[in-house]
Amino acid sequence: MQNIVSTVTLALRFLLARPLPAALNVLLLTLGLGSMCFVILVGEQLENAFERDVQGIDLVVGAKGSPLQLILAGVFHVDVPSGNIALADVQELAQNPLVKRVIPLSLGDSLQGFRIVGTSPAYVEHYAATLAAGALWSQPMQAVLGAQVAKATGMKLGAQFAGTHGLASGGEEHPEKYSVSGVLAPCACVLDRLVLTATESVWQVHEKAVALDAEDQKALEEAREVTVALVQYATPLAAVRLPRLVNTSTDMQAAAPAVEITRLLSMLGVGTLVLKALGGVLLVVAALSVWIALWQALAERRADLAMLRMLGAPPARLGGLLVAQALWLAVLGCVLGLLFGHLLAGGVGYLLAAQRSLPITGWIWLPTEWAVPALALGVALLAAAIPAWGAYRVDAAQLLHSG
Repeated sequence: MQNIVSTVTLALRFLLARPLPAALNVLLLTLGLGSMCFVILVGEQLENAFERDVQGIDLVVGAKGSPLQLILAGVFHVDVPSGNIALADVQELAQNPLVKRVIPLSLGDSLQGFRIVGTSPAYVEHYAATLAAGALWSQPMQAVLGAQVAKATGMKLGAQFAGTHGLASGGEEHPEKYSVSGVLAPCACVLDRLVLTATESVWQVHEKAVALDAEDQKALEEAREVTVALVQYATPLAAVRLPRLVNTSTDMQAAAPAVEITRLLSMLGVGTLVLKALGGVLLVVAALSVWIALWQALAERRADLAMLRMLGAPPARLGGLLVAQALWLAVLGCVLGLLFGHLLAGGVGYLLAAQRSLPITGWIWLPTEWAVPALALGVALLAAAIPAWGAYRVDAAQLLHSG
């Protein structure tokens, strides 16, 4: 044990004696490992968020346009919907024997950038969300805040607020006021960043924004719309028949979340591959740099190694000395790389949170991140293998002669 400690300590002194090459090697390892860590953190969190929010939603029905846009706007609330659909069409869809449940969503307003969603209590039930305080809405103009909304706005039960027109902050405020009737407990789902209210609330706010006589008001009520409808199938046969039925025989569009999310992840996968490739290139360069540094250290310190042999150090200890230097670089690069990757993921999460978008954080540890220390160790051992073998094979007489 004492020999191991002394070898590790001596290896550190050798590295500190040449600080610039050591710093360059650590920097290359940090950038490569940090890139890998960032890809793991962001990629896995995005996939988990997509799978969690889309679970149990078999079909999304909305206005004609991009199917992917329909999914992003209606399920994840990170895009702008392409338009509205008639309430009568949604009600007719709900009567189809292929449909088990339809959850209508009405969008258009926001609170400090958080979307106000007119819906039914079934939306809360779908995600098995629970209340941290208060109760669900019992009448129009009552609202339930998601956990993230409540934290960001500081609103409590009974607080009143006005929705702003549009899905981003900075729009024109409506004169009608909502009253907070409840606050949801964190559910780690899309509801955390939404303001939920009755669908009638959304209609009431926008219908009062225009002065109409009684006859026009009645006509307006008969022509009411919603933005999207989340559909759950009653039978597996619905997956084959229902989307085609909606797309060909109605003015609406049906999009299957499973299909669109697969397409989205494949597009994101291109960026992931680019980052992984960049990290891989950096790690290859780092391995070559470490190998060159160790080989130079072997050449420059041949006299020191000869002295160690004369003092009784076995050949394995000389090889271990170079391996220990590589491991020091790997440890420093791994620690800094993990820190860099987590800070970068945290920065991305902060930007997304400012846009009220998907939740990403850098302050978690994922099991797959153990690949980063393993990769650092592999790079270090690979780079140290040839120089260490060279130090192991050269005897003391040769070292003294060349020194």
